[in-house]
Amino acid sequence: MDTIKNAGNYVSDKVQSATSGASKEANKNVAKDNNAGVGTRIQAAVALLLTALAVSRRVLDPHTTPTRLRVLFIWHAFDALIHFLLEGSFVYHCLFSSAPVSKLAGGQYLPDPGNYLNAGVGGERVVHGAQAGGENPFAVLWMVYARADWRWSGVDLTVLSLEILTVVFGGCMACLVCYDIARKSPRANLGMVILATAELYGGYMTFMPEWLTGSVNLDTSNFMYKWIFLVFFNGLWVVVPLYAIYVAADDMFDAFKVRATALGEKKAR
Repeated sequence: MDTIKNAGNYVSDKVQSATSGASKEANKNVAKDNNAGVGTRIQAAVALLLTALAVSRRVLDPHTTPTRLRVLFIWHAFDALIHFLLEGSFVYHCLFSSAPVSKLAGGQYLPDPGNYLNAGVGGERVVHGAQAGGENPFAVLWMVYARADWRWSGVDLTVLSLEILTVVFGGCMACLVCYDIARKSPRANLGMVILATAELYGGYMTFMPEWLTGSVNLDTSNFMYKWIFLVFFNGLWVVVPLYAIYVAADDMFDAFKVRATALGEKKAR
């Protein structure tokens, strides 16, 4: 638990150091800086990956744990940290961070969906999400990513609905998979298939509505936004879940073969 807590503090410190001394207007200024944006996001990801690696070294037996299971343990620990810390912060800002439109710097904002949380009813119009998070380091981090996909600056109902499920279900499932791998439980295979399928479907539902409407919220004109933010970071949650399904299916098929062989020998007797 201390390791995970330290990871959260480290990520927060890294993001905060990139924006210290800034006002609320810094959200947009930092987001416009390609190098600062990529560096901040990569630092956060590396911090969580190193934490997952440290946890694997602590709980896995290096002599009896196959390499592919060690890799998948690290991935699912990293996955859980991403879901709880980063995506959890996105959900938090969508639900609890709000600001009057008149006080947003730059005049650019993503409007809330109609009647969202009954905000602004009978009063001044407000918006939610990272765009209303001010100097909060995780809000700044999401405003950086929003330069590539504007939906993440505020509240998009499809994205938010998926992220709530991802944080609650995906994060817990990733922890369960790590627990089962550490205990060498075959249940880990079932957990990996369920979680990988859910994440692949989540990725599809995140981007398919946007593609069908002409990708109006995506910025693919910039190399870093397109290939680092959109393709690389999101592509990880396609490639690795497919690998997890492959490993789990291979193990389950082997179990079926062993059972079939045992049944055949039993009938032969």
